[in-house]
Amino acid sequence: MEQKFWKPSEDVIKGKVEYKSPNIHAPLLSGLPLKAFIWLLEAPILGNLILSFFMRKNKFYQNFLESSIPEAPMFLPDYLEQNVENDVIQVEEEIEPSSRVAIALECLSVPSTSECKLDQHDPPFLYWKIRDYAKAYRDGWATPSQVAEKFIAAIEDSQRRRLQMTFFCSFSAEDVRKQASASTERHAKGKPLSTLDGILIAVKDDIDCLPHSSKGGTLWVHKVRTVREDAACIKRLRQCGAILVGKTNMHELGLGTTGSNPLLGTARNPHDSTRHTGGSSAGSAAIVSSGLCPAALGTDVGGSIRIPSAYCGVVGLKSTFGRTSLAGLLPVGCTMECVGPIAGSVEDAMLVYAAILGTQQGDIFLSKPPPACFPILKYDRTLKDLRLGKYSNWFYDVESVEISQSCDRILGLLGNKFGMQMKKIVIPEIEEMTKGHIVTLGTEFMSCYSPFYGSWKNVTSYETRGTLAFFQQFNASMYICAQRLRRRLMKYFMEAFKEVDVIVTPGTGMVAPLIPLNEPKTGVSDLESSTTIIRFALPANYLGLPAVMVPVGHDTNGLPIGLQLIGQPWGEATLLRLAFAIEDLTLQFRKRPTVFYDILNSQ
Repeated sequence: MEQKFWKPSEDVIKGKVEYKSPNIHAPLLSGLPLKAFIWLLEAPILGNLILSFFMRKNKFYQNFLESSIPEAPMFLPDYLEQNVENDVIQVEEEIEPSSRVAIALECLSVPSTSECKLDQHDPPFLYWKIRDYAKAYRDGWATPSQVAEKFIAAIEDSQRRRLQMTFFCSFSAEDVRKQASASTERHAKGKPLSTLDGILIAVKDDIDCLPHSSKGGTLWVHKVRTVREDAACIKRLRQCGAILVGKTNMHELGLGTTGSNPLLGTARNPHDSTRHTGGSSAGSAAIVSSGLCPAALGTDVGGSIRIPSAYCGVVGLKSTFGRTSLAGLLPVGCTMECVGPIAGSVEDAMLVYAAILGTQQGDIFLSKPPPACFPILKYDRTLKDLRLGKYSNWFYDVESVEISQSCDRILGLLGNKFGMQMKKIVIPEIEEMTKGHIVTLGTEFMSCYSPFYGSWKNVTSYETRGTLAFFQQFNASMYICAQRLRRRLMKYFMEAFKEVDVIVTPGTGMVAPLIPLNEPKTGVSDLESSTTIIRFALPANYLGLPAVMVPVGHDTNGLPIGLQLIGQPWGEATLLRLAFAIEDLTLQFRKRPTVFYDILNSQ
């Protein structure tokens, strides 16, 4: 066994960097072949031989077992103190969520973009925003109860379609009506709790939200874990008066990039219902894309907010690790996970983010979050000073040139309008980082679910069983080695951030894949496509960095394309400011989803 020695990170930074596409090599399997393969994987001796071959072929052993990484392990993201952003309002997380929402509201442009565009002769497609709903409630031409009834009717319609949309895995019309009635009464008295009072917000199935159980997209998790109270983020939304409309569908246990769920039904993409939504926050992105909710909550441990946002043509925000509390979430990757908003606009993502941000006692992090910041949007003077970084070899590593062309088009428009600098950067060890993230996720996941999984394996899909068999090959030595690599990658990204303020990448390495015509009940195991989909998503999780996904156009088949912005630690305000500018520049490229419900205008 030849041991791999890693150069010191300082030498790597100074030397020539060779880009290697971060791929995982594995067979594409479904149906009976996948069943047979999983039977072999789970066999005591033969399974270990197959998995050992797979691990060696993809260099997991060479990188994380037969190696010597000189850096000390970094078990949680750890950041140096960051500079305060310009033209922002700072808010302390200890203040009431409704007060944070009010402060965020003050930062927005007046009036809302959708109100402006609806006055024009030939407006582009726009979603109704939270402020539009709030104005309708305030002016009396709609009530939360009326909107809720239209919503319930639309959900029923979505399930009568030839291709059922399957937005929810748990939905109670009675509970929605009860919340809407309370909100309607508050508005009638002129005492809404906040701008979010009466706003419909959907919740991913791995976030605790009473009266629903949290299944995590499975048939069994709710049987071993009882929901006794709302998650921290849900409590904050309730304090703002939001109507939590149900639990959205997701990839089983969050362990997939397409959103496929053969057990509970697969959510479909509103832009093309024969296509996947992306995962794992599949239903959350789809329900926002369809116009049914201005916003939804997702979770993100490997792009699970941003990937479905890119595929469904909406906005997804993953904040810095530690900015939002993980209390009340199903545990997946406890040192990389984040809860965040998926919304039809950057504005709505910011308002929901304002409501849910903040830590609480028991949260674990190394770098204590500084006060959150919201960008004052009437000031765009800071945009011209922003330095955008592009690692070209990584940026253009996409399956379709239409993806990179759409992203480049918007970056060109940004440069022309604001004079932003685009700088070339190089980030070493992207391939190794992908595998380090997988080792970290797999080890942390199994540490949470190993006590239960054996008893419930037979009601788990074959796709997920294959993933978990793979995860079970990781050990403590490999995990620690992956945390040493995490410190190296943090050095590389922080070195890049000395030269740039924001790193730009495409949202995904490929457009939304087709759902098989007769989707097999086994699921589909396609790790090669999965690593293409998540190619640009993982640094934000592995290193805990903030990132936002903004829709920037469509390919020739009308499928949405997203641009990802990765920011410095705690740099959410800078990302939001830039995302607002991009959103304004892309209005001309917006297309209405094929499956769309206009529940506010229909009043």
